[in-house]
Amino acid sequence: MRCHIVIAAVFWSICVDSRKIRGISLSYKRFYRERKTFLCIDGSKMIPFEQVNDDYCDCEDGSDEPGTAACPGGRFYCTNLGFRPHYIQSSRVNDGICDCCDASDEYNSHARCQNSCRNLGQRERADVEGQMRTLDEGLRLKQQLIEEGVLLWREKQAQLRDLQQVAEDLQVKLEEHRRRKHEADRLKEQTLTAREAGDNGHRRQNSTVTSIFQILDSNKDGSITVDEVQAKVAFVQDEERALSDDEAVALLGGGHQMDLSMFQHTLWDSLRAGDSVKIKGTHGVADSLVDEDPNIKAAEMAAEREAADLKKVEEAYETANMEISDLRNKLTIDYGTDWEFLFLNNQCYQLKVYEYTYTLCPFNQVTQKSAAGTEVSLGKWGMWAGTPENQYSQMRYESGEPCWQGPTRNTMVTLTCGTETALRSVREPSKCQYIMDFQTPVACQPVLKQQGVHSEL
Repeated sequence: MRCHIVIAAVFWSICVDSRKIRGISLSYKRFYRERKTFLCIDGSKMIPFEQVNDDYCDCEDGSDEPGTAACPGGRFYCTNLGFRPHYIQSSRVNDGICDCCDASDEYNSHARCQNSCRNLGQRERADVEGQMRTLDEGLRLKQQLIEEGVLLWREKQAQLRDLQQVAEDLQVKLEEHRRRKHEADRLKEQTLTAREAGDNGHRRQNSTVTSIFQILDSNKDGSITVDEVQAKVAFVQDEERALSDDEAVALLGGGHQMDLSMFQHTLWDSLRAGDSVKIKGTHGVADSLVDEDPNIKAAEMAAEREAADLKKVEEAYETANMEISDLRNKLTIDYGTDWEFLFLNNQCYQLKVYEYTYTLCPFNQVTQKSAAGTEVSLGKWGMWAGTPENQYSQMRYESGEPCWQGPTRNTMVTLTCGTETALRSVREPSKCQYIMDFQTPVACQPVLKQQGVHSEL
């Protein structure tokens, strides 16, 4: 209700003094300097100054009632000395609920508000000081991780150069071992061919006959019997079937035993032809001589040795190239402007939430494992997805396992400043879309400290 001054100027002055200009900030004081008239801040209307905060809305912008609830959409300024000042909706003024910690919004209500600004300010300053200490420690640890990251990056580069040199050396060895194996195979084949062809004349022929005879003569008594033939000779087409006595006798020329001379003109011819019978466990006469002839045995062993050596070099060369490829892939990842995130590579962090265990392996993948042991992929490393001001504030992991009748699983990891590196929280705000809070010193930013201090001044 307006205060109407109709008697004298002294009474008008008393009325104005009794009505304190509430609800305005220091920056707006200039609009409320005591004078005979008041200009609405939007410039739309001029009213007598006595109508300011008279609980009646005269200005369209509500500027004449900063300390009452008269104007819809108006704002009341809580000074909150000792704490943070802020605005509230003017409709909350004198509504019986304490909104300002200094109780200035309930100056004319039944509410009994206590001024709690000092306690709130102390608590907030303690929280801010704790955050500043955490930030200081985080920045200190970040600097250490930056230095370690630079060293680790240089080590990775040196490791790559070393591996490339190893691969080049192995390639030279590989070509040499391939040449040596080829030569050993050629000599082996040449030795076998010469043996079979009888390049050394009748003496070589006799040596071959004698060698085969000795293979069949198990008891070394100078003769081959039916039992010895049955033990050492088999049909080419049916090696598993044992020779009958009659078949063995037939191979012995009709008798039950034979000496070397008779062997050379009977069973030897059948074995050398190789179309009906052979020595058991061999592919022919030449194969049966490998263990008997020193030249063939030496050639065979040399070929086997070269093949084994070549395989070792091939495996070493393949391993070196795989390591080079893996290291190159790792070095192409963006680990931050100072390689501060490099230490996270090859590390994994876990957090159990109810019956699930979540595992974050930075720059690799995110998984979820149930209590029953079933593990599903929540995404593979995709990219940095932070803001333009700080692109390293978020990680995106994409193309996880598909949900039942839903999208593929994806995870967004938000990095926050802390003195420890740990996975702090996991939630699923929408189906198969996960959000993780990952705390680490390398997420601490000096600009945060400056802003935090500035906001408190």
